[in-house]
Amino acid sequence: MKLKKMLTVGAAVFGFAALQAHADTELEFWTMNLAPKFNNYFEGAVAKFNAANPGLKAKWVDMNWDQIQPKLIASIAAGSPPALVNFNVPWVHEFAAQGNIVALDEYVGAAKNVYSVGALKDVTVNGKMYAFPWYNSVSIIAYNKDIFAKAGVKAAPKNFDELVAIAKQVKAKAGVAAFAPKLDNFEGWFYYAGLPMVQNGKAVFNSPKHVAFVQKFADLYKAGVFPKDVFKMAFEQEIAAYNSGRIAMMTTAPQALKRTETDAKAIYDKTEVAAFPTDAGQRAFGAWLMDFVVPKGTKSPADAAKLGLFLTSDEQQVAFSKATESTFPSTKKANLDPYFQAGAKSADVVERARAVAAKSMDNARTLTIPPGVLPDGASMNKKLQDEIQNAIEGRKPVKAALDEAAAAWNEKLAK
Repeated sequence: MKLKKMLTVGAAVFGFAALQAHADTELEFWTMNLAPKFNNYFEGAVAKFNAANPGLKAKWVDMNWDQIQPKLIASIAAGSPPALVNFNVPWVHEFAAQGNIVALDEYVGAAKNVYSVGALKDVTVNGKMYAFPWYNSVSIIAYNKDIFAKAGVKAAPKNFDELVAIAKQVKAKAGVAAFAPKLDNFEGWFYYAGLPMVQNGKAVFNSPKHVAFVQKFADLYKAGVFPKDVFKMAFEQEIAAYNSGRIAMMTTAPQALKRTETDAKAIYDKTEVAAFPTDAGQRAFGAWLMDFVVPKGTKSPADAAKLGLFLTSDEQQVAFSKATESTFPSTKKANLDPYFQAGAKSADVVERARAVAAKSMDNARTLTIPPGVLPDGASMNKKLQDEIQNAIEGRKPVKAALDEAAAAWNEKLAK
């Protein structure tokens, strides 16, 4: 009897110890550059996940963006990687090619269908899903109604050809540069237009279609539709140009309009917004998707996936967007939330812009060549950019400029 009691007590103690061990299963997840501004959001998310998942304990760690990769590589080598890591799209493709992150399809199943079409394409490598799509953004068009009226423009453009036509009309009839397209990364424009960069190991951006597309930009520049310093204009300079009435349209994220409201209220009061039109690539412009990956060697990929699905769920993505006031979800349902859509008929321009952007999110794609495609990406992209600028600013014929850049790329791709 005494032995039986001891066995019973021992079993109870063992069971309690086993339960405690399971309760201590820690799921550490890393983000980049989000503390301390969003501490309240993450502390709330962690508490909510832990309460709903007895036996699992999420732990949030934030670090600078340049720390993420080296620390992750070191943790994988040491056999102690975190459960989830905040990546961007190029990193997803790079680490998937290296075999350093886990394909998620078997852990996600049908739940992958909650994400937007564009976001899933961004994190798919060789037919497999390698990340949980998280927050994103997209460009809209903000335009000066008075300048449009002076030019006789009655509606915002519905496609890229209409954008080009309206831009020419604005310059010709209102005497104002129409807009300042972001030209510092022209590969994104090729993808936007549905034009490939590299096929079968060779650069193909000097085809007749590519030449014709770049020629549109060269013609617009020559006609004064773009400001002469367009290649020097970054985010801040574009806002300043719009706020001063130097350009009629601004292609930017909705939150940039807050700067207009503060710095140029008279221009803000004349501002209307519209979706940035798509082209043959059917990609909304201005996206840069952030996501979560599961590193190779994570002790419980299934539990990590559970946390990944939670952090990127409809509810949590809306909550994060509310916390940031500037980002958008990468799930279909979340972008239909009243937080985004209720502003469609608001008197406030920023709220209208938020609703417009949310409706574009399903086609939001990160417009960049994945790492690993180019053997010397930095110098190759600089060569392309230099030749694109030569062509648009009229120092070289477009075909000659693209031929020279393609030849330089192919020389490196052949090695």
